[in-house]
Amino acid sequence: MPQQKTPVSAPRLCAIALAVAAALGLDLSPNAGLGVATAYAQSDALRPEIGKPLQQAAELLKANRAKEALAKVHEAEAVPNRTPAEQLTIDRMRGAAAARAGEPQVAIKSFEATMASGRLSARDQAQTAAQLAFLYSQQKDWTKTRDWANRAKQLGDNSGELDKLLAFVNAQSGDWAQVARDAQAAIDGAEKAGKKPDEADLLRLADALRRTGNAAGQAAALEKLLANYPKPEYWNIVLAQLQSRPGFSQRFALDVYRLRLATKTLTKAEDYVEMTQLALQERQAAEAKKVVDEGFTSSVLGKGPEAERQKRLQALAHQRAASAPADLRAAEAEAADADALVRIGLAYTGLGEYEKGIALIQQGIKKGGLRHPEDAQLDLGQAYLRAGDRAKANQAFGAVKGKDGASELARLWQRAQ
Repeated sequence: MPQQKTPVSAPRLCAIALAVAAALGLDLSPNAGLGVATAYAQSDALRPEIGKPLQQAAELLKANRAKEALAKVHEAEAVPNRTPAEQLTIDRMRGAAAARAGEPQVAIKSFEATMASGRLSARDQAQTAAQLAFLYSQQKDWTKTRDWANRAKQLGDNSGELDKLLAFVNAQSGDWAQVARDAQAAIDGAEKAGKKPDEADLLRLADALRRTGNAAGQAAALEKLLANYPKPEYWNIVLAQLQSRPGFSQRFALDVYRLRLATKTLTKAEDYVEMTQLALQERQAAEAKKVVDEGFTSSVLGKGPEAERQKRLQALAHQRAASAPADLRAAEAEAADADALVRIGLAYTGLGEYEKGIALIQQGIKKGGLRHPEDAQLDLGQAYLRAGDRAKANQAFGAVKGKDGASELARLWQRAQ
């Protein structure tokens, strides 16, 4: 699996938690303290000896002077005989200032006190619970983080960042089954809303399923990732996984290379060389010439200690391609079985003789007796693609069966268009 966007590393979580909280409008922002003080001053008439230092604390928070703001909160807290409303305002301001000042334990104690006051609205409870979840994550207290995050969700906080925090916590605990369930729920929700699933959710699902040993589920998640985000790195992952899957037949090696070529993930000199050699072995001379020439054009081939060998391979591919028309006519006249007809037909499409090639492949399929009927259907789909007929190509690919890699390759060809 590639590096994922989530989970993030623990040392970065503090900064991320603060940034996320600010983005959500939570009271970790400097402006939030001012809003809280103002709101309670208006509704509960704070005494001046408490309201003034809290107002100053809010202004200091706005100026990013959190430690000085915290000192002003302590000044307000020193006033005796505080009313419940005054104490609540102090606790909230202290929590905001402490969080910004890098004192998470003080912030946690403050916000837990506000939750215990019984004076918060439902919306404020949800925000404060989310604050506590992010603060506990800074302390790496995953149990408390999960508890407060779940409480925030129960109170109505459905933010995506809170979901990501929960996914991170579940990953820390090794509960990959829960990570998978959470990611699947997020994906299902997006699809139900007619939206494209989040890339990070798809990556989390694929990784969690891999860790739980669900190879089939992982493959399905990766294919969905590829369908929504067809990046070269994801093509590399999917194709590599396909080839390493138990039961995958090595007779599809050239087919995998064809997909790599089509998805621009054929980048190594040895891959260009091997694909060219495999095409020559399969008597696909025109295809071999095209591949090796692309390797030289892209400057992947023709340099380094293997340059001379690669040039000889290119010369051989050119020679075979030049004689291919005559060779194919002779082979067609001598074709005795369906497999030969399919192979010759695909080779004709490599020369650009699409109608003739497709007709020969169809003739081979109709004749029957093929060693691997699914391979012929796969070749037919590729022949239609070469001819530019995507509709018929997809129809051919859709008919491919088999459990040794043919059906997976057919689905991936449909993704690659």
